[in-house]
Amino acid sequence: MTASGGNLFSSEISAAPIGIIAMNSVTELGAKINNYLVDWAKMAGYDTDSFLIEAECPRFSSGDGKGIIKSTVRGKDLFIIIDVGNYNVKYDYFGMQNSMSPDDHYQDLKRIIQAASGKAHRVNIIMPLLYGGRQHRRSYRESLDCAWALQELYSMGVSNIVTFDAHDPRVQNAVPLMGLDNAMPTYQVLKCLLHDFKDLSLTKDKFMIVSPDEGALNRNMYYASVLGVDMGMFYKRRDYSTIVNGRNPIVAHEYLGNPVEGKDVFVADDIISSGESMLDLAYNLKKKKAERIFTYATYAIFTNGLEKFDKAYEEGVISGVLGTNLTYRSPELLSRPWFHEVDVSKYISYFIEAINHDVSIGQILDPHAKIEALLKNYGMK
Repeated sequence: MTASGGNLFSSEISAAPIGIIAMNSVTELGAKINNYLVDWAKMAGYDTDSFLIEAECPRFSSGDGKGIIKSTVRGKDLFIIIDVGNYNVKYDYFGMQNSMSPDDHYQDLKRIIQAASGKAHRVNIIMPLLYGGRQHRRSYRESLDCAWALQELYSMGVSNIVTFDAHDPRVQNAVPLMGLDNAMPTYQVLKCLLHDFKDLSLTKDKFMIVSPDEGALNRNMYYASVLGVDMGMFYKRRDYSTIVNGRNPIVAHEYLGNPVEGKDVFVADDIISSGESMLDLAYNLKKKKAERIFTYATYAIFTNGLEKFDKAYEEGVISGVLGTNLTYRSPELLSRPWFHEVDVSKYISYFIEAINHDVSIGQILDPHAKIEALLKNYGMK
């Protein structure tokens, strides 16, 4: 990134003119990204009002769909942005309103790629919530949807995919010849945490990181390392003799690590689905006399509602839940006093700009210097 705040327009030659298709699942996020790119282009002397290209995927009453791009994409460096987890997008199906599933969103993505008809200079996908990403390994006779989808997109001519906090980033091994970047919004999370909780001290004697399970170790180890604080972890003791909703139920969460007594605790995970595991950890940590507990999930979807988190907040068990704007957040969630939104739109804009100018994204993927500057700004370094 250059000194002009990330603006590469003035310092590098782009691969091709940018074109952005924001699917109907990401209209708000797409508008924010477009605004950043337009501002940076104008700073570099380019006269443009928008990079957005209008497209849609209408459906017949039978449910069949098609993709339509309403202006030319010929020669464009095309970026298609999609949220496969946005269940609030609906379509008519035999007179009924049907919520779109990840499968529906993925099919629409392929329709738009087909509609481009190979005329774009390059097709890039911004897919924060990776389609099929939770089914990341085979432990029985099971499908591997994510790996297959990535191979399918590669066969359709997709050059790059940018995702965020993949459940298992090793899925990139399915497409070794395609660009697949897995970004972590660590800096944006810490910036939000320090902005919204002014009295928070991220020092070793007052703050601690706890991993919710062994699968989240790497992301939590990074937080602990850049902050220079201690880290503990839970491991999930499961009942492998039974299967409930396709999974072995958790019997208990066992804690390993230094005492949390008297310390504020931060717990990071990729997704809050039902939220039961996160709440179990919070109550467990409170029993161990932790002070405030802050939880974070890149995708805070709350499939079982918000009432249990309301109760935990009222009881002082959880002080705050952070989540990004990378997937759909219901109006009910956004209205909760305990929810704090992490805006990642500028981060995505950096990716688009860097990919378009064929420059290294190493500085974007490793935000260590920005985190150091953030901590200095708050007097913690």
